Amino acid sequence: MLLGCTVAGWLPAWLAGWMLLASVWTFALYWRDKRAATRAQQRTPERTLQVLALLGGWPGALFAQSLLRHKNRKVSFQQVFWICVVANAACTMALLRAFA
Repeated sequence: MLLGCTVAGWLPAWLAGWMLLASVWTFALYWRDKRAATRAQQRTPERTLQVLALLGGWPGALFAQSLLRHKNRKVSFQQVFWICVVANAACTMALLRAFA
């Protein structure tokens, strides 16, 4: 999706790169948190996962939730997560309009 939007000229390469980096980092933290949960180890705070989604890592979070089946059934987490996704999309669109 990011590649397609970048090739089409809808998304600057630097922004797509940032979102890709944030998504990889977010996916890695979801994986680490899932692993910690199964081993009864120290967990990644939910706030950290939400902030990373807000900063552009939501595609990686969505992929991790689907692939790892982690944090995808907790309603309170999902409510905040989708608010972060919408807020990030709105900020991204505003940013793109400002520089268009």
